[in-house]
Amino acid sequence: MINPKNQKQPQVNNTVASKGSPAKIVMMPDGPSHEKIRERAYELYEGRGREPGLDEQDWLRAEHEILNAQR
Repeated sequence: MINPKNQKQPQVNNTVASKGSPAKIVMMPDGPSHEKIRERAYELYEGRGREPGLDEQDWLRAEHEILNAQR
């Protein structure tokens, strides 16, 4: 039996485009790993004193930093 957790699947990140319509960003398997982004987002969270409520902003910033570092 195939374990779906072991298969690489595109990850979809729904963000809001400038005019309020949803935009989809598809990260292909060769992009940054979910784990790398999660680790960086947690670093950002800790760096601002573990203030709750900004998890989505931390995730998006971490994703942006990692994607730009790969270029």
